[in-house]
Amino acid sequence: MKRRSCCIPLLAAVAALFVCDAAAQDACRLTLIGTANVAAVQDGRTLALTDGRVLRLAGIEAADESRAALQALAGGQSLRLERLGPDQDRYGRLVAFAFADDAPHSLQQTLVEQGRARVAARVGDKACADMLLGAENRARAAKRGLWADPNFAPLSAEDLAGLAAVRGRFALVEGKVLSVRESGATIYVNFGRRWTRDFTVTILRRLQRSFAAAGVEPKSLTGRRIRVRGFVERRGGPIIAAEVPEQIELLN
Repeated sequence: MKRRSCCIPLLAAVAALFVCDAAAQDACRLTLIGTANVAAVQDGRTLALTDGRVLRLAGIEAADESRAALQALAGGQSLRLERLGPDQDRYGRLVAFAFADDAPHSLQQTLVEQGRARVAARVGDKACADMLLGAENRARAAKRGLWADPNFAPLSAEDLAGLAAVRGRFALVEGKVLSVRESGATIYVNFGRRWTRDFTVTILRRLQRSFAAAGVEPKSLTGRRIRVRGFVERRGGPIIAAEVPEQIELLN
């Protein structure tokens, strides 16, 4: 009886996880823009279509090492294409969520669930971001795919050498916020006392309302552990510019 009773909370937690995932799936509203057939897989998130267009999978970051996984999912397939935001990028490539035949989950979600891709800094909608982030968290907890490699683990905000090494690259950074300050048009989320050396997240003040509406009020982050994703740049110390709320996950 004791073993059975111990299993009950675990089963409840698993059930709650699937309920939340289903709710996020339902809340992520995409717009159908058509269908297409895959001619070739170019890299971990880019497909050449038989009609001559190039499809860039929206909402994820994937290296060329993920090409084989995408080939297995999409090679020679007919795809249903759905968009969340603009359906073209500045290079004229089609940008969309892609579903193989009648699959309930997008190629993006499947790649993230397999640990073959990470959620991008900009997804375009909180519900859709939450759906992908849930898949990423499960893959990371299970050490699937790229998460089995310690080089892909989220960096500590205190790891200044590690942050310097990924300058100009996409990364996940975790740490405890020391303070939040405003200066001019910018909010600075500080992880250390010296801006010339320590890691900082910047948020434009004009975006504060959208962050607060998504449950990420910048001024309430002091003392919180957060995970932030984006491209690491240097402005004094290392920084990530947060432009959308889904870039920040609250860890406690």
